[in-house]
Amino acid sequence: MSQILLVDDEVELTKPLSRVLGREGYQVDVAHDGEAALQLVQAYVQQGQFYDLLILDWMLPKQSGIDVCQALRSQQILTPVLFLTAKDLLDDRVLGLDAGADDYLIKPFELRELLARVRALLRRNEQLPAPSAPVESDIAPGPIHDRLQVESLELDLNSQVAYCNGKAITLSEKESQLLTYLMHHPHQLLTHEQIYQQLWPTGEQPSSNVLAAQIRLLRRKFAAQNLGSFIHTIYGKGYWFGSTVELPE
Repeated sequence: MSQILLVDDEVELTKPLSRVLGREGYQVDVAHDGEAALQLVQAYVQQGQFYDLLILDWMLPKQSGIDVCQALRSQQILTPVLFLTAKDLLDDRVLGLDAGADDYLIKPFELRELLARVRALLRRNEQLPAPSAPVESDIAPGPIHDRLQVESLELDLNSQVAYCNGKAITLSEKESQLLTYLMHHPHQLLTHEQIYQQLWPTGEQPSSNVLAAQIRLLRRKFAAQNLGSFIHTIYGKGYWFGSTVELPE
């Protein structure tokens, strides 16, 4: 049975939502502020267990959802995070994704869409490493058969870490999925629709601009390591992965 932590300070939301999730077969814990949420997560970690999913409100007492998400990721706790937020500007969505969230849902939302997002994130959830996992600079590449390479860029599929010119880049679950797909199809045009269908199956596609936000996050991580951009925007069409673009005439 999947374990979900629901974090929202609105009791009128958490009570009915936890009942609905319970009827769907999930075990649900509830917290009403960021500090309590972190305490529950840490209690699980001390038992050698992890939540399968966090449904996390952005605006919380004591510690915000952004703070909670950043705290988890800094400890290498990679439990998928679904943000619930009233913030619908692109910069806000990018901020949430950059903090380590895997998906977000704008309030008010349809219950069936929430449940679809929950199912999608739980399907993608893989065995999580312990919180004492090595930090980015200490992670070593995995076996060669668990790695992808395009030009000077390598991706370790197990650790979700990319390597380029001796530098390591730790990726979120969604960033790793996106980069994996791009690296499986180098030096070719991938349309927006192709990428959406791969990363967000039919009926589970997020709001518009999410793909652009994820691309922006990947580019930021490459830029932070002073690496060249491997992802090129083909305006009105999609994206091209590789150091150079060679579109056919």
